[in-house]
Amino acid sequence: MRYELVIFDNDGVLVDSEPISNTILAEYLTELGHPTSYQESLRDYMGAAVHRVHDLVEERTGGKLPDDFDETFHSRVFAAFRQELVPVPGVEDVLAGLVADGVAYCVASSGSHERIRVGHLKTGLDQWFEEEWIFSVDDVGRGKPAPDLFLYAAERMGVAPERCVVIEDSPLGVQAAKAAGMDVYGFTSMMPADRLTGVTGLFSDMSQLREMLA
Repeated sequence: MRYELVIFDNDGVLVDSEPISNTILAEYLTELGHPTSYQESLRDYMGAAVHRVHDLVEERTGGKLPDDFDETFHSRVFAAFRQELVPVPGVEDVLAGLVADGVAYCVASSGSHERIRVGHLKTGLDQWFEEEWIFSVDDVGRGKPAPDLFLYAAERMGVAPERCVVIEDSPLGVQAAKAAGMDVYGFTSMMPADRLTGVTGLFSDMSQLREMLA
């Protein structure tokens, strides 16, 4: 199938941010009295908006996170991004191929616009994305696994959902893409393939994605 729009998740697909952000999240939750390992953070929160952290902590403990949790967490993450963040290997070749083939693309992320902007500026990916091609959970009422963000991105880009393919690396993102009626390719660099169920295809290296999209 010839797709008219490729929708990229950001964290873990465009920028190699998941190890950084989940390390910081696990450490911060543990610091606040909610012991969390790195693997548990990946399992529970990878691909999700930050409100999921609040929801799960309250569901499991009956307690609430501090009012300044989001601000403190994001300040720690952004500081680390500015020092350590790199693009996912090979993703710029994928983007260059889409440009050469005349295929539209965008990013739809569970992160904030600020998070996307910080990451793209550090990694140089800002040169590949016009502002109007960037969509965030900030723009919609519900984050993944709800389909709202992907449907919003497709609408704004002027492409029907069935003509879109989503590039995701988390179970929540895959669920959201399927709920939106879109094909989805699962990136298995960090997530075991058996957790990305129901995908249209799987790949472990960006060179494979380039071939799949071609």
